[in-house]
Amino acid sequence: MKIIVMGCGRVGSQVSLILADRGHDVTVIDHRDLDAATRLGPGFKGRMINGLGFDESVLVSAGIKKADAFIAASSSDNANIVGARIAKNIFKVPRVVTRLFDPRRAEIYERLGLKTISTTTMGAERIYEMVTHSDLDMVQNFGHGEVSIIATEVNYSLAGRTVRDLTIPGEFNVISITRDQKAFLPTAGTQFREGDLLHLVVQASSLTRLQALLGL
Repeated sequence: MKIIVMGCGRVGSQVSLILADRGHDVTVIDHRDLDAATRLGPGFKGRMINGLGFDESVLVSAGIKKADAFIAASSSDNANIVGARIAKNIFKVPRVVTRLFDPRRAEIYERLGLKTISTTTMGAERIYEMVTHSDLDMVQNFGHGEVSIIATEVNYSLAGRTVRDLTIPGEFNVISITRDQKAFLPTAGTQFREGDLLHLVVQASSLTRLQALLGL
């Protein structure tokens, strides 16, 4: 994935390093050039641009027209929201995640269609999960995001398989199936039908394994 990260503070630098180390094409935008370079270190595999992440010309230079995701992780809530809205509404970036210091603002920005992260509850690993596992709809998180309830729709490759096939003790299991607008608690032998909505509880460290089993 081609990902742009706005801001290179503690969270921005960590998520940039995680993404780059896992093979993603990462471009970091920050106006504090020396501080950013120090945080990223000489081994950073991505690209660094000096500028403001809500400046359209800077965003174009960063390659936003071809970006798969934009992460607004600067130290300013207002700057993050402006940058995120430009990325989403003007450049139509498909995946936009916005860091917020004030969690009370989250509901407002959710209404604008922006995924938000409150740094009081989540960190760089959670941002990584939201960007790279966006096919899984995160319904609720527990603790600091170590355990989540997710929702996903059954596709043709999963139809006919059973709940037992998506159960690994200590990693994930199906807790509910919604079919024809009615939810029920499944048994281990319940078969999935195409179009079913599944709710699963999953350990964060097992998201990639679950995604592979779901054929996403």
